[in-house]
Amino acid sequence: MNGYLNESNFMMVEEGFSTRDLLENILVELCQASDQQAFFVADLGDIVKKHLRFLKALPRVKPYFPVKCNGSEGVIRLLAELGAGFACTNKAEISRVQNIGVPADKIFYSSPCKQVAHIKYAASRGVRLMAFDNEVELGKVARSHPHARMLLGITADSSPSAHPSMMFGTTLESCRHLLEAAKEQDVEVVGVSFHLGNSGLEPQAFAQSLAAAQLAFEMGTELGYQMHLLDIGGGFPGTEDTRARFEEVAAGINAALDLYFPDGCGVEIVARPGRYYVTSAFTFAASVTAMAEVPVDQPGPGKEDSGSKKNLVYHLSDGIYGAFSRLLFDSPCPRPQLHKRPAPGHPWHSSSLRGPPGHAEDGIAEGLELPELQVGDWLIFEDMGAYSITTSSPLGERPQPQITYAMSRLAWKTIQLFQGKPPQSDDDRESVCAPLSCGWEMALSLCVAPVFAPTGII
Repeated sequence: MNGYLNESNFMMVEEGFSTRDLLENILVELCQASDQQAFFVADLGDIVKKHLRFLKALPRVKPYFPVKCNGSEGVIRLLAELGAGFACTNKAEISRVQNIGVPADKIFYSSPCKQVAHIKYAASRGVRLMAFDNEVELGKVARSHPHARMLLGITADSSPSAHPSMMFGTTLESCRHLLEAAKEQDVEVVGVSFHLGNSGLEPQAFAQSLAAAQLAFEMGTELGYQMHLLDIGGGFPGTEDTRARFEEVAAGINAALDLYFPDGCGVEIVARPGRYYVTSAFTFAASVTAMAEVPVDQPGPGKEDSGSKKNLVYHLSDGIYGAFSRLLFDSPCPRPQLHKRPAPGHPWHSSSLRGPPGHAEDGIAEGLELPELQVGDWLIFEDMGAYSITTSSPLGERPQPQITYAMSRLAWKTIQLFQGKPPQSDDDRESVCAPLSCGWEMALSLCVAPVFAPTGII
């Protein structure tokens, strides 16, 4: 074992005991204590399963997990144990990863816009791999971190963005100028980086980006750079209800890589899967702390009376300044599940969910059809692992939701087998062919042979 994760970092659960069972046990304890604080249950076995799927589907690609997607300690420890690298966007994320012992050569300072103080911090901590896409950023790195190894960030998408301020990457036309500027400032450029995001992994768009990356590689090589690293970014689906399954996306990526950067060409491929790893692993529970009824508009002429129909607003124990901060990243709010089943024939009403009272902008969801809830009732939200973990509340006064990490004994044995540690008995060897996740019904079972070693991951 690598020593990043041990049994004290999570709750071991036996087969047949799911994360939903664990969540129910926590709710019983909170209700008995009249505690309404929101909380997460994280199924680490689900992340183990995702990691093995990634390695199987993309054998040439090394994963670097973006810490901004989920910086919780349990996730970082598990992925470090599995040998993944980490993509960090600031000093705090670098510190968080290194504090558990991750070496500097497994950290990619991936932000295209960095503070000088953070660049100097990265230099002092031995973090060399960085990205740039303009001369200003290049100049900051040249002055503050002379030993940096840089990736040139490019974009091959010329279509207008819905969020222009969020677009990063230089155009292909500007690549040579930036590479020449880097040469003049004695900055080492080792490769190219691009990021297409959640909607950009269509085969045509990905192939277009790889073609552009190949041209940028050729420019760098002509200028004397040893170009050997390609970062293909993130955007991999985190749940199965997306337009394309992960394996379908991976097949398109492999085909494009074989065309533009074939195996044996000397180029190392890395990616930054974030939502893919953690979305489905986290379940969130929030309680109703307050409610109000909004008057229903009177029906117009010829329209039916709504009768007992109500418009209800529920304030939950957390909002967009906490677990629902994912809504700020254009992620839809998962449909809540009721902890208590409504009585048969119970009327359903138009309902809105909001964060704790006092902040008018803290809207979570509108237009939901829910039975009438009461203060103290709980709502369950699945697929809450991405962009929902905050290290501190912007409002200060709100407590951070606690996270209970769980892993099945089979998943834990699989991690040991994955790292070359043989199972203790024949029964253990057979058991790792069972489902890895301790969560709800998992369709995928993986039988892992002890052929992987940590050095084979990153």
